[in-house]
Amino acid sequence: MSETTTIMPKESYPYRYPRVPIQRRVYAFLLDFFAVWLVSALVGIPIFQFIAFIVGWWGLRVYAVSRYKGQSLGRWAFDVEIINGRRAKLPNIEDLTKRELVLGATALLGMIGLQYGLPNVLTAMILNAPLFANLIIAIGDEEHQQGFHERFVDTVIVPSRRGYSLDIRIRRWVDEISDRMRQ
Repeated sequence: MSETTTIMPKESYPYRYPRVPIQRRVYAFLLDFFAVWLVSALVGIPIFQFIAFIVGWWGLRVYAVSRYKGQSLGRWAFDVEIINGRRAKLPNIEDLTKRELVLGATALLGMIGLQYGLPNVLTAMILNAPLFANLIIAIGDEEHQQGFHERFVDTVIVPSRRGYSLDIRIRRWVDEISDRMRQ
């Protein structure tokens, strides 16, 4: 007699975490992405650019996050941090590496699409499609806004009290400039 296994639905998290606006998460990702892309673009030979991107991505998104309480450069600039959804603590370095392996691979494809695929718009769109698919998955998850890479290792992005609040500062600067232009 064979025993059938049923797939149980994933347990909900023990806490209800505050949500971070999706645009802040996108801005934080873009800041990290462009910082790593800039450093890797300084390397002239394409294969070394890819290696520099991978090493830079791991350094910024795994090593720095494990060392600086869940924040990378982009997350610090926009007041967000990453935690393990089950334990409500900083994920360990293995979980961060798994998470960033998935997201880093899509970011690398995005970098290739932007750097080498711009003359051919279709190539750039195809290579950036995994990043957009991950964003759509995060937008579609109304409870925790988890993308595929976050579901893979049960991590959650939450607001932080530590950071620079770059988006708020830019909004204030724009408001000040627009007020001065009206006068």
